[in-house]
Amino acid sequence: MANALVSIQIIPKTINGENVIPYVDEAIAVIDASGVKYEVHPLETTMEGDLQELFSVITKMNEKMIEMGSSNVISQVKILYQPTGITMDTLTEKYRS
Repeated sequence: MANALVSIQIIPKTINGENVIPYVDEAIAVIDASGVKYEVHPLETTMEGDLQELFSVITKMNEKMIEMGSSNVISQVKILYQPTGITMDTLTEKYRS
């Protein structure tokens, strides 16, 4: 069972100040390729899994931004770590119809 929820908003500095959406799309593709459960929201993406695995995904996301030409990246991260287990559904099920 997952022991962490991690939400991330990645803000790459683009080469010529262009739109960051293609960069964000690539960051989400990194998450998708990792195989972890995730949900995309308007201002951040939330991942569910083992804390160390999620940190690894964040590292790969940042590295991908640099590979794409960003000179630096801001990653705003929120972490819920619960060794006994936690899921996105546990926190949001009462809001789903």
